[in-house]
Amino acid sequence: MRYEEILEDLQKALGELREENAATPVIVEGEKDATALRNLGMEGEIITVNKGSSLFNFCEQVSSKHRLVIVLTDWDSRGGTLCRRIREGLTANGAKPNLEYRQKIAVLCRKDVKDVEGLPNYIRTLKRWTKEQRQEGARRRTDESLRRARAAKERRQ
Repeated sequence: MRYEEILEDLQKALGELREENAATPVIVEGEKDATALRNLGMEGEIITVNKGSSLFNFCEQVSSKHRLVIVLTDWDSRGGTLCRRIREGLTANGAKPNLEYRQKIAVLCRKDVKDVEGLPNYIRTLKRWTKEQRQEGARRRTDESLRRARAAKERRQ
């Protein structure tokens, strides 16, 4: 997949997340993750995992206020374990966890970025790479046009 396609797909997924976050809270691991989402335009409720109480108590508290919650933990192994435990805790307390965005974003980021807090920088990097790809493509097209023009000129002579 080209950088431009990855960037477009990632921006689309984040746009959909932004829209859904207007009505549905997003659970993230820490404050840096919450700040990253705010920097990406999320305006709805963002809940950080409470380190002060048990994860089950955290899930009970969230479930008592929300029936649907988006879980966006990091996509490293620790984040995967935390996601599974949050999903189990929310489900046990009657809430429905949405893991769709975590899965989409993880696939798009592959191994380039492994956490939510790295998303804004990754998007900036993709934009830079996309610009460089376009410039390289334009340079190649120009070089090819010049080569063809020279070849045509030589054939005429």
